[in-house]
Amino acid sequence: MTKKSKKKKTSWKSEVSSWIVCIVITLLLTWLITNFVIINANIPSGSMENTIMTNDKLIALRTAYWFHDPERGDIIIFEYPDDEQEWYIKRVIALPGETIEIKDGKVYINGSDTPLNEPYLKEKPVGDFGPYTVPKDSYFVMGDNRNSSNDARDWYTHYVTRDEILGKAWFRYHPSFGWIE
Repeated sequence: MTKKSKKKKTSWKSEVSSWIVCIVITLLLTWLITNFVIINANIPSGSMENTIMTNDKLIALRTAYWFHDPERGDIIIFEYPDDEQEWYIKRVIALPGETIEIKDGKVYINGSDTPLNEPYLKEKPVGDFGPYTVPKDSYFVMGDNRNSSNDARDWYTHYVTRDEILGKAWFRYHPSFGWIE
């Protein structure tokens, strides 16, 4: 065997080895990012219309609540309280310890005379609900398309606990680009 052919064999092995290392590192980073940093979500229903439309694809940040709690108005992805194998996306309406009541479709927090300002709603909501007091470490969530949303008003377990929250909706990338608010 000549020096030249030995050098080719060594460089071929080196090349294959470097590709394998790159692929393994890429797969590991992808796994880490998708399990600890972001959620890549496809929206299957119209419960959040017109804020988020059916078949939108979006990114949610798993890191959003590492250092602070969800706030009223945040759009969150969470494990559905009545079946944690399913994931839902809804808007936070009432916070831990607050009392929520819905009269004629309008949301009242802690017995206020003024309904919650909700400019994001698709249409004028109808119906009554409550009053209910949100337990400690839990949140009351509803869809923006209130009249067509399966949300906390309808569930056996009316609240999403803090540990069921997976992330905060952040960015839509299909069919259009934009921040989610």
